Amino acid sequence: MKYNYITTPEKARVEVDGTRRYRWGEKLPSVTTILSAVPDQGKAIALARWRERVGEEEAEKIKNDAAVRGTIMHRILEGEMTGERHADLTPRGIEAGILAQAIIDHGFLKNLNEVWGNEIMLAYEGLYAGTADVVGVYKGQECIIDFKQSNNPKTKRQCEDYFNQAAAYAMAHNDMYGTKICSGMILVSVMGGDVTEFWLKPDEFRARSEIWLQKVSDYWEYHVPRPKPQEPGATEEFECPSF
Repeated sequence: MKYNYITTPEKARVEVDGTRRYRWGEKLPSVTTILSAVPDQGKAIALARWRERVGEEEAEKIKNDAAVRGTIMHRILEGEMTGERHADLTPRGIEAGILAQAIIDHGFLKNLNEVWGNEIMLAYEGLYAGTADVVGVYKGQECIIDFKQSNNPKTKRQCEDYFNQAAAYAMAHNDMYGTKICSGMILVSVMGGDVTEFWLKPDEFRARSEIWLQKVSDYWEYHVPRPKPQEPGATEEFECPSF
C-alpha cells in the first residue's frame, strides 16, 4: 500500500441510536449519517413523495435490496482489483455480479492506473469519518473512487450526495496523509447494463467542499448540540490542478 491505511474498518464501526459512527478517538458520525441527517430539501421532498407513492413496506424492501446488492457489488469489484475473486449466487448476488461486470466491461480496470487502497477508513479529526471504496489514480487523476448502483439512470444533478461524499473523503485523506486529492470519480452501474462516469473535477472541489462543511456544521449544531466545530482548512493549503 502507498500509505499505512487501517485495513479493518469494520472493527471501528458502531451503531449509536440507529446511526453509524466510528470509534476514532471519539464516536464520530459517518459521512452517510450526516448526509441522511442534513439532506437537500429537494431530495427530501422527492424521497417522501416516492415513499408515499410506492408505500412504506415496498419502499423499505427496495431500499434493503439495493443495500445488499450494493454491498455485494463492492465486494466483487474489490476482488477484481486484489485478485481474490468473489461470487455470490443468491438472487441479489447474481444481480450484483451483473452490475459489477458492467463496470469492468466499461473499462474500469483498464483506466485504473494505481490503487492506493480499497475500503479505506478515513476521518477528519473531531468531525466525521467514513470508508472510501477506492483511493488511487483513475485516468491519470489522483482521486476518490466510489461505486454506486441504481435501478434507473442518474443525471449529474441527482448525484449531489455522491459528490459531497467524494469531497468529504478527499478532505479527510488529505488531512490524514498529507495528499492533495481534489477529484472524485463516481461510477454508477444501472440495472440493464448502462454505466455512467461522474467526475468531481478539481475546479469544482473547493465549492463542493464548502457545501459539505456546511452540512457538517449543521449536523453538529442541530443533531449533536455542542460548540460549532472549527471548519477545516484543507482546501486552502494547495491549488487544485485542472484536468
